[in-house]
Amino acid sequence: MSGVRRHGSQKLFDGGFAYSAEVPDGAVLYTAGISPLDRDGRIVAPDEPVMQTEYALAHLHTVLVERGASRADIAKLTVYVATSDRADLAAVWTAVDAEFDGRTPPAVMVAVTVLPYPGQRVELDVVAALP
Repeated sequence: MSGVRRHGSQKLFDGGFAYSAEVPDGAVLYTAGISPLDRDGRIVAPDEPVMQTEYALAHLHTVLVERGASRADIAKLTVYVATSDRADLAAVWTAVDAEFDGRTPPAVMVAVTVLPYPGQRVELDVVAALP
């Protein structure tokens, strides 16, 4: 494990999530956007944000493992959701939080107008410490 240290805040709202993370000296991994694509480059579960989130998280896990890292090494997570509906954002967040067993790294969720592929509703990217 890389030793990423996640922090709440003594003075900000205690929402049960980390406001920041420290990465010790060493290599840092920056991912490109992780999309819910199958091996043929097609979007999985078109227009289904929760299913796409689960699929993209599985892809993210693959990328981390290939680099010798794990979800525990994530210092920053960004989740892009093509929606104007807060219910979609809440559903995607629930799927993300479940994947991290309630120990979600510092994260931001961004509602966007459109993502690159037809039917794509979710994309992820992370910054992670390499062990």
